[in-house]
Amino acid sequence: MMLSLVLPAHNEASRLENAVKEAEKNLKNFSHEIIIAEDGSVDDTAEVAKKLAKKNKNVRAFSFKERLGRGQALGKAFSKAKGKYVGYMDVDLATDPSALKEAVKELPKFDVLTGSRYLPSSKSSRAVDRNILSQGFNLFVRMMLGSALYDHQCGFKFFKKSVALRLCKEAAARHWFWDTEVLALAQRHGYKVGEIAVKWKEKAKGSKVRVIRDSLKMGWQVIELWNRLRK
Repeated sequence: MMLSLVLPAHNEASRLENAVKEAEKNLKNFSHEIIIAEDGSVDDTAEVAKKLAKKNKNVRAFSFKERLGRGQALGKAFSKAKGKYVGYMDVDLATDPSALKEAVKELPKFDVLTGSRYLPSSKSSRAVDRNILSQGFNLFVRMMLGSALYDHQCGFKFFKKSVALRLCKEAAARHWFWDTEVLALAQRHGYKVGEIAVKWKEKAKGSKVRVIRDSLKMGWQVIELWNRLRK
């Protein structure tokens, strides 16, 4: 079984090398490749990605001149993947990379596997206000979209490649809501979706998430998706 792990990277020049190092360390006993999906950065991310790919045979890098958004960048990277399974991990390493080992072992049991910060055995550390908003959002998704999952936005997800390509084709969201949308679509299609507990620590410094603005926007996107799916 080969896993293609995508690292979505927008202005991540200072974090990218460490993310690749940690991914390699935790995947060394598994057949894998690492794909850097550099998404229209304005810093040196593209140059760093090229250097990492040049010196490591397990690393490939793709750059997009204009920013596509998280969802579209991942979709393009998945389409170029060599593995039967594909997945992604946020470069800030908010999710402890040690979870990669369990993910690889568990993935053959599922069509889609997502990291969860809110299972009983998960360990999550974040500011109180962000935690309340996140928990509220996930509850809203379960109520509106009939999801059975506890966490939809954790940046640590894996798929059978064929499933990922179908979901990417159907998903309308370009950015943060993409994570939730693909899980909702996967459940709607009857795919077997699993959750694994992860250790997760908020990386406030350098975070691209704007809590109130993004929460309101994604709440509205839940309603739009609910309306689309019921037709």
